[in-house]
Amino acid sequence: MDRTAQLTARVTGRGIVYDPLSTAPSAASLHVRAARVLAANWTGTSTVPSRHLYPHQWSWDSAFIAIGLRHLSPLRAQTELETLLAAQWGDGRVPHIVFSPSVPLDAYFPSPDFWRSSTAGRAAGAPRTVQTSGIVQPPVHALAAWLVHRADPGLSWARGFLARVYPRLAAWHRYLLRRRDLGGGGLVSVVHPWEQGMDNSPCWDGPLARVTPAPAHSFRRADLDHGAPEDRPTDLDYGRYVRLAADYRDGAYADGDGEFAVEDPSFNALLIASEHALARIAAELGTPGTARHARAERLTAALVERLWDDASGMFLCRDLRGGMIHERSVSGLVPLLVPGLPREVSGALLDTLRGPHFAARTGLVPSYDLRGAAFEPNRYWRGPAWFNTAWLVERGLRAHGEKAAADALRTAFLHAAGDSGFAEYVDPDTGEACGAPGFGWTAALTLDLLHDMDGAMETGEEGGDRG
Repeated sequence: MDRTAQLTARVTGRGIVYDPLSTAPSAASLHVRAARVLAANWTGTSTVPSRHLYPHQWSWDSAFIAIGLRHLSPLRAQTELETLLAAQWGDGRVPHIVFSPSVPLDAYFPSPDFWRSSTAGRAAGAPRTVQTSGIVQPPVHALAAWLVHRADPGLSWARGFLARVYPRLAAWHRYLLRRRDLGGGGLVSVVHPWEQGMDNSPCWDGPLARVTPAPAHSFRRADLDHGAPEDRPTDLDYGRYVRLAADYRDGAYADGDGEFAVEDPSFNALLIASEHALARIAAELGTPGTARHARAERLTAALVERLWDDASGMFLCRDLRGGMIHERSVSGLVPLLVPGLPREVSGALLDTLRGPHFAARTGLVPSYDLRGAAFEPNRYWRGPAWFNTAWLVERGLRAHGEKAAADALRTAFLHAAGDSGFAEYVDPDTGEACGAPGFGWTAALTLDLLHDMDGAMETGEEGGDRG
């Protein structure tokens, strides 16, 4: 499709279907607008998700942002990842927030004085020259680094980009695989809902019910200064998040003894995808990547063995204390991007994606089961459609040869991103903008999918079925 092609919508019996027609803003205009968002959010060394709601650097946001930035400036994309990895802890963890010293403490909570990384994290090797959080986020970074390298290999080689980030990425994966296999089954566990990235998903309601919330007077929610309360996590949930984070901090950020430990399908799927990417990076640097591909295959087998649920037709989360969590969320669809899924698994995932639990009228993918008891179309991860998960599912569809479905999701994504002003997330049925406007990864991944419309996207390690 030509970059000057245009997008519009038609209504069918199944809802809204987006077609490349001629009555909506052009893709070229969308490209310019997305680039402006990233320019406005750029700090000189990294990109904030949102100038007001999220004024620091976030881990998986920066990975997605780098994937889009590579089409505007491979140098900025490399710098984005390098800035994040410079804040890596000695034990290998990549913190979920790197705090900007120029931002007032009361602009975001939990702030640096809550996390106390340089003191509470000293035993784990927290950096002394920069303040960070102590928890992590999904490991998209090696995949992002590989795609960024492929955008301009000449610049990457000239700057020694891969040679510098590879040891840090390897240490990051080593931390996850060695320190976070809390269930002993080969998968990584998250120890806080914020680590998985889908903060208040109904999947966490059961495990969180065990957690005594922090007293309401002990913290102030800065997020409510910029977002509607009905769109944000409840005060009760937030109190539990604070309690979990404080307990982890007070335990010197040691892994293994907290009240919350969950094996999540999307977190592990992204680790698998990044292990394959890390193998490619190793090979590019002249080191055999065979062992990493083999490790990714073992992780894939463990993912299917421990988290696949035939009855649901998708992957589910496993609470290490309470067993399988029988809630359908978009996390259980993200493994579509994993290479080498058994054919019956990928087929069932495709059926679930197209079925009544996830077939939203906009053509986007809701974050939670449309028919679930806890579904709320506007409240954060309890129903709204997010653009980063849509990008991951689109990638998975394309990897499994589902070109028509991938094209439809890509077009729905681009239409919703433009119409919403690159919103943080949208109502899955109406496309109504929710959360922060001018959101970093929404703009960045819009650029990536626009680039794909020219047939030029570097896909990296692809998925596929095995019989």
